[in-house]
Amino acid sequence: MSAVPQSVATAGFSAEHLAKHLSTRGALPTWWLEAKKAAWNQFLALPMPTRRDETWRFSNIGALNIDGFTIAETAAPAPALPDFPRTADLSFANGTVQRTPTLSPELVAKGVIFCGLEEALAKHGELVRRFFQKYPTRLGSEKFTALNTALTTSGAFLYVPKGVEIAEPFLVQHYFNGQNTALFPHTLIALEESAKATLAEFFLSSPDAGRQLVSGVNDLHAAAGADLTYIGAQNWSKETLSFQTNSIATERDARVLSLNLHLGGRQSRHESHSRLQGPGSHSEMLALTIANGIQEFDQRTLQTHQAPNTSSNLLYKNALLDTAKTIFSGLIVVEQDAQKTDAYQSNRNLMLSEEAEANSLPGLEIQANDVRCTHGATTGRIDAEQAFYLQARGIDPESAKELLVFGFFEEVLAKLPNETLQEALRTLIRSKFA
Repeated sequence: MSAVPQSVATAGFSAEHLAKHLSTRGALPTWWLEAKKAAWNQFLALPMPTRRDETWRFSNIGALNIDGFTIAETAAPAPALPDFPRTADLSFANGTVQRTPTLSPELVAKGVIFCGLEEALAKHGELVRRFFQKYPTRLGSEKFTALNTALTTSGAFLYVPKGVEIAEPFLVQHYFNGQNTALFPHTLIALEESAKATLAEFFLSSPDAGRQLVSGVNDLHAAAGADLTYIGAQNWSKETLSFQTNSIATERDARVLSLNLHLGGRQSRHESHSRLQGPGSHSEMLALTIANGIQEFDQRTLQTHQAPNTSSNLLYKNALLDTAKTIFSGLIVVEQDAQKTDAYQSNRNLMLSEEAEANSLPGLEIQANDVRCTHGATTGRIDAEQAFYLQARGIDPESAKELLVFGFFEEVLAKLPNETLQEALRTLIRSKFA
């Protein structure tokens, strides 16, 4: 194995962090440990973002301070998991498994695997290696993604073999507490040919957690004819700095629906790259954000059509209050051989304050000549007549805002085929207003 660099890392993390992390992981596959060391070297080599970086346009670069954090270790009791029917659930507290999933004998016999990432590495190392970071997202946060790979311990691994369809969702919860602590979750989902599954992932901090750092990664793979639904809902503490990257890959006739709900954090950046790799494949990219106080939510997306007769639909909706800020920068790329592409991209912002700020940068890059692609962004305020109608019936102004936001969000929530998951997300949204 290559030696661990002993020089002090830039931006808050030192070689001692990595050495301590690796010292308790000697039983894991050699390729995994080597990947961690390579990622550490990449973290050291990559600079912190600057104002000159186009991929960080409009972002508050001055607030990207990752100094003074330690890796979360002490496990704290996690709150109860959301109450809805599920196939199995997996719970983490400060990166430590607190609740292990129990699969039915029938699913085990069919070859379904659902467990923590480190358990998957120990028992199914080559299977993890097949999919892990196969298509990395490169939309500006490569330094923080490398830090995730170097230091990650927690995360879910879901593998569904060919032809297996699972009706009820899998549930994963990450609970995080402790001031000045860092967490690095990494979730990997792989559906083989004609498989079907749903995974809902909830990211939560204790309300009084204080300053925290999170760098998370998701790898979502759908083989030919597979149907994957992924829900990621985060409600970090109000002082959290978070980075999340999603990689989506769809093969022939596969379908992936991903919906991300953003509620918490002081400054939160979410990057999502969907690759349409096989004819007939489809990607549905959805997001809902409520930004209040001085929060900043930074959203960067890429829809890459690599094969003919593919389709994608992106709909990101943001509701902004107080002096909050959102940034959306999205690009549709249609490669030369991707004829008959049908791609749509829309960012819609509902302004609930005169002081809030919404930035939208949708874009197209088309190399084929027989496609249908549309993109756009809209920013508007609450309809005065609607607000007056609600208040005239005894509804106070704040409750009226909440009702109007739910009306604004319903178009996205209704795209989830599972109604119990819709209601779980509505409950989280209500907690933000509370």
